[in-house]
Amino acid sequence: MRTIWVVTHPESNHHIDGLVGGWFDSSLTERGQHQAAAIGHELRARLPVDAEVEVFSSDLLRTAQTATAIGDVLDAEPVLMHGLREKSYGEAGGRPQAWLDERLVPPPADGDRMGHDEGVAGSETKAVFASRVYDAVESILERPSEHQVVVTHGFAMTFVVACWIGMPVESCGYVNFRARSGGITELRQDDHFHNRQVAALDDVRHLDGT
Repeated sequence: MRTIWVVTHPESNHHIDGLVGGWFDSSLTERGQHQAAAIGHELRARLPVDAEVEVFSSDLLRTAQTATAIGDVLDAEPVLMHGLREKSYGEAGGRPQAWLDERLVPPPADGDRMGHDEGVAGSETKAVFASRVYDAVESILERPSEHQVVVTHGFAMTFVVACWIGMPVESCGYVNFRARSGGITELRQDDHFHNRQVAALDDVRHLDGT
């Protein structure tokens, strides 16, 4: 049985300050650091005691800090990957969320949603964003490890899961999975039929009291 634990980073400063995240390199808040440790201990409790675990993470600060906290508990050195970053919002990154809300052009209900230009200079299209995440996930899946942790971001998590279930990237125009800060999503693949399961989606019970 192969298991991948997809973790979305917990509370970060851009959340508290009402700023656009994306590639803006914000750090975890003090509360977020406690939450990251709680995530690590939750994963330790769910994993076999003698399991060898690989940890992969977006290379942005808030995810790298989360992955380090998890790796400290699981005795694993995180591998940082550019491909697991959140969507780039270009010049909106680090600006007030209201600034982006006033300018962003939402995708059409029908038509080219993957190649849609949101009207913000430097912002990734969904096609570029999804393909980048798919490439990162596929490289992780090429490794034989039975226990892997992937630390990423709320929007990027959708494409980690979509890649896992074999959704063609060109079919991702409408897909969206709920992902809260600090959530854990459990992905499993059995050894007989090799079916891929989303066993748990966006579990945040481990954050109670943090």
